[in-house]
Amino acid sequence: MRDIIEPPPEPGAPLPPLWKRLLWFVGLAVLGTLATAAVAYVLKALLPPH
Repeated sequence: MRDIIEPPPEPGAPLPPLWKRLLWFVGLAVLGTLATAAVAYVLKALLPPH
């Protein structure tokens, strides 16, 4: 069975392809934005009516 969390690469090991690293960056940025928006809407819903 493959480990879910892989150990870090050895020093001097080649980096993954650029497209894969950029895809991770974009994915994390989008998920972070969505999580922030979800928390903001939940907090806004908890405010008393104006």
